Amino acid sequence: MFVLVLFQVLILNNIQISGYVNPYMYVLFILLLPFETPRWLLLISGFAIGLSIDLFANTPGMHTSATVFMAFLRPYVLKLLVPHDDYEPGTYPRLFYYGFSWFLKYSLVLVFLHHIFLFYVEVFRTTYFFHTMLRIILSAIFSVFLIILSQYFVYRKQI
Repeated sequence: MFVLVLFQVLILNNIQISGYVNPYMYVLFILLLPFETPRWLLLISGFAIGLSIDLFANTPGMHTSATVFMAFLRPYVLKLLVPHDDYEPGTYPRLFYYGFSWFLKYSLVLVFLHHIFLFYVEVFRTTYFFHTMLRIILSAIFSVFLIILSQYFVYRKQI
């Protein structure tokens, strides 16, 4: 969590492409928590990492609420995307355990939901609906690209 917060605050928060693409990779922390993580711990973890980002980015409550929202929805998304033979005990929601297609769907859904909440809380009006939706889509695609890239560089399948 510490490394993701530092990476987000020191590097990714300084990247804005034409005001449309804001990568948020810190959500990887919630994505990669074990399947057996209790719901209360998911919510506390979402609160902790969101609050950390809010403290550094001076965005009171925006990231915290969006990350708690994402942590709340994670068990439902996992239930929706369950493989045919269920999740294997002792595995984690990682690309190398369940494949590229499953991980892409899993991360896209949760990151998109996180970004919808975050960007609409940031704007807090409907007059910029389509502009905000474009920002959400582009930022979610770029964030998921970074998340999947991190899976290839950092995480390896345990044999």
